[in-house]
Amino acid sequence: MHFSTFDRYVTQESLIHRLDPRVKVVVTLLFIISNVLLPDGAWLAFLLAWGLMVGVNWLARLPPTYTLKRSFIAIPFALAAVTVVFTLPGQPLFTLSLGSWEAVATDAGLVRFVSIVVRSWLSVQMAILLVATTQFPDLMHALRHLRFPYLLVAVISFTYRYLFVLVDEAMRLMRAREARSARLAGKRGGGSIFWQAQIAGNMAGQLFLRSYERSERVYNAMLARGYQGHFQTLNPHQMQPGDWVAGTVALTVLLLLQVVGRMPQP
Repeated sequence: MHFSTFDRYVTQESLIHRLDPRVKVVVTLLFIISNVLLPDGAWLAFLLAWGLMVGVNWLARLPPTYTLKRSFIAIPFALAAVTVVFTLPGQPLFTLSLGSWEAVATDAGLVRFVSIVVRSWLSVQMAILLVATTQFPDLMHALRHLRFPYLLVAVISFTYRYLFVLVDEAMRLMRAREARSARLAGKRGGGSIFWQAQIAGNMAGQLFLRSYERSERVYNAMLARGYQGHFQTLNPHQMQPGDWVAGTVALTVLLLLQVVGRMPQP
C-alpha cells in the first residue's frame, strides 16, 4: 500500500507530538475560530497569529518551510472571494470597465479580501500542523473523546483506512490496461480518445463493483472478529498535567490575539 499518498504524519520526538490529541484538536479549532472572529485589517493580530504558528512548527521540530509550502493550496480557493473588492461600500480605488459594465474597487473591499486570504492561509497552516503531528488513529479517538458524532467519525475512519486499498486497486487496473494496449515508438498506446474514454468508464465501473464487494467481505470479517461499532486503541489517551498547561497557555494566547485585534489601528 502507498501510505505516503494520503498519510502526512511526520515521525518526530517533540513536545507537540507528545501532547494529547484532544488538546491539539481543540487548540486547532479555537485557532481557526479566532482567525474568523478577528476584525478585517487586524494586521498586527494576524502577524502574531502567524508567529504563534511558526513557534508551534519550531516546537514540533518540523522544517521551517514545511507548513508554508503546503499551505499555498488554499490560496486559489480564497481568491474566490475577490468579488468583495467590488461589492463592499467604501472609498473608490479604481474602476474596471467591461463594455457597458463597470466595477468599482473600494478600500474596504480590498481590506476584507486580503483579510479573508490571510485567515484562510493561517487556518490551513495550523490544520497541516495538526495532521503532521498527530497519527490518524489518535486523531479519530480524540474526536470520539470530544463527543463528535459517532457516525461521522466512523465514516471518516473507514474512508481513510480504505482509500489506500482503492488506490492500489486503481493502479492494478491501470497496469492491466497498459499491458493490453499496443504502444508504438514515440506514440501513446491505445486507440482514439473516444476509445480511451470508454475504457476509463469501464475501469471506473469495475473499481466501484470491486470496492462494493470488498466492503461486504471486510464488514463480515470485522463482525466475525468481534467488531461492536468502535475501534480499540492501545493509547489510553489520559490527560497529563503538561497537556492541561499547554491547553491553558494556548487559550490565553488566543484571547490575547482577540484583544490585540480589537485595539485601535494606528
